[in-house]
Amino acid sequence: MHLIERYIITEVARPLVVVLAALVAIFASYTVGRYLNDAASGAMGMLTALHVTGYRVLIALDVLAPVAFYLSVVLGIGRLHHDQEMNALSAAGVSPMRILASVALLAFPVAVAVALLSVYVRPWAYASAYALEAQAKTDLDVSHLQAGRFNINPDNDRMILPEQIDTAGNRLGNVLIYTRSDHRTHLTIAQTAHLADPDPAHPVLELQNGVSYSLEKRGPADRTLEFRDLTLILTPITVTADYKRKAASTAQLAQSQALPERAELQWRLSRGPTTLLLALLAVPLSRTPPRRGRFANMLPVTGVFVAVYYAGGVTKNLIESGQLPLMPGMWWIPLLMMVALVVLLRHRGGH
Repeated sequence: MHLIERYIITEVARPLVVVLAALVAIFASYTVGRYLNDAASGAMGMLTALHVTGYRVLIALDVLAPVAFYLSVVLGIGRLHHDQEMNALSAAGVSPMRILASVALLAFPVAVAVALLSVYVRPWAYASAYALEAQAKTDLDVSHLQAGRFNINPDNDRMILPEQIDTAGNRLGNVLIYTRSDHRTHLTIAQTAHLADPDPAHPVLELQNGVSYSLEKRGPADRTLEFRDLTLILTPITVTADYKRKAASTAQLAQSQALPERAELQWRLSRGPTTLLLALLAVPLSRTPPRRGRFANMLPVTGVFVAVYYAGGVTKNLIESGQLPLMPGMWWIPLLMMVALVVLLRHRGGH
């Protein structure tokens, strides 16, 4: 690698770490705040909240990394234009295509990393995050419950008030369980409660020595049941079709002919090429007019990024609904980006 290429790559890579770290920190702060609220209310354990936040950050990386790299190219190449270093390089015989090739040397491994994140890491992180969230929603992980206070789960309208908690044995002592539905309210008091089946698809809770009240909201059909042993089949957590697609492996999506699965597959496969082309587009877009500030071209730079990612989301939805054919499907976006790159290079003297 020649000196010029190393210099260009250094100028682009230097802000990349800072920008990516800032974006990850902002996203993680927002996400952890959301889940810490659940932890504070007793709907999720603190450790579970931190784990889910980590998975959510991994899920977002296939978007955050291309954004960070795009901004890094704009900042790095824009500084060279602002400080007249591009004019010096041009006077020394360095062509715009050589600058583009230098950026491509760094953009290619970044695009490969984004592709691997999207194809393999993202679905795994979705599946792992869902498993933890589903466990919390069923109130089965007693480690997140707090003794002597109302632990409310808004996802299933259930409230649990335990006096004692045995996390090792997964048991609750002197527990009150309140649930409600459209027609009835259920209040159960038991000496002990034990998890018999932790599977969120069919959770089972066994209660000993207590009384259960079932109150009808409209009518006199109230019921009282004293019991020594009572088995409760809790409401299972349903998985939405959208979540199933996002958590499905790429190999599973490839075997399906359903439009939503094909759209998700194309989305994952297109992340790498889109990252590469977005970084290359940033090179001609980073050129600032003479005697203007470094951020004079931020409006078109931002507009291009917003257009690319907005078009990706809209196209994915249109493919899922059958309003757009699978071919070219998501691939019209990178094709259009290639055309735009050629036009910009020719217009700005890059041929």
